[in-house]
Amino acid sequence: MDEPGQVARPTIAIDAVERDTGLSEDTLRTWERRYGFPQPLRDANGARAYPLDQVERLRRIRRLLDAGHRPGQVVMLALPALLDLERAGGALEAPPAPALDDGACRACLEALKAHDLDALRGRLRRELAALGLGRFVTELVAPLNAAVGEAWLHGRIEVHHEHACSEALQSLLRQTIAALPPAPAEARPRVLLSTLPGEPHGLGLLMAEALLALHGAACIPLGVQTPAWDLVRAAQAWHADIVALGFSGCTAPQPTLQALRELRARLPATTALWAGGSAPVLRRRRIDGVLALPSLDEIDPALQAWRARTATPP
Repeated sequence: MDEPGQVARPTIAIDAVERDTGLSEDTLRTWERRYGFPQPLRDANGARAYPLDQVERLRRIRRLLDAGHRPGQVVMLALPALLDLERAGGALEAPPAPALDDGACRACLEALKAHDLDALRGRLRRELAALGLGRFVTELVAPLNAAVGEAWLHGRIEVHHEHACSEALQSLLRQTIAALPPAPAEARPRVLLSTLPGEPHGLGLLMAEALLALHGAACIPLGVQTPAWDLVRAAQAWHADIVALGFSGCTAPQPTLQALRELRARLPATTALWAGGSAPVLRRRRIDGVLALPSLDEIDPALQAWRARTATPP
């Protein structure tokens, strides 16, 4: 790594790299130590600054992680090898794509490519009104999110398109969830929702929250990146029956496993721990005391099983 003040070529600050690539600062520093990449320079204040060619390589790595590759398989690859892997299809052990309404999905993508947010938001609102919240989440939001990720993986859209679509979806889901009738005080289970530090993606959490609320659960959303100890304290304070965490495809496997084991050890045995999302590690490794839910379709059966075990009505 260069000494402070040695930056001589265009660079991007670490917070901007986080926003651009979706990779957290902790992830970038872990890769720097473990794999020797990225190799940031230092600005005049001694802060990490990333050359543009490294940022482009990080974008490609993120795409391949979303397709199911492990960091150890791709982080050390040079840009030409990453491009070859993308052109070869990129996907590895990816879950099957949900069924989608081609017309609605295509219309949303076209609006996104045309930078027409009004058209995108309008189409989403019309589909929500036509489908209802549950089907909207499973039949449009999930496949649209997958389609946007696929388009980004193959370079058909840029990261700013992905961010704009995610923001439109999250905004609409928050408004719709807020408009639902409040859960009665006795509603069970009480589900605390968040992600762990280093996982900034919140769309999956909102999708899960919508389905949980529709199935009679009382949801306590904490947003993203809540430290494990704060999750334990929050679960106790809110009398949570379940702590549900979201993990995206860029989640590093070993830190994820370690964090889940530590959290399971800290939570009371009576508090269930659920882990959902597209992270490949959730499909590959079983963790005692942690229920993995790689797909939204598994939420309702998991709720029914929890209620059967506790003999608790909705």
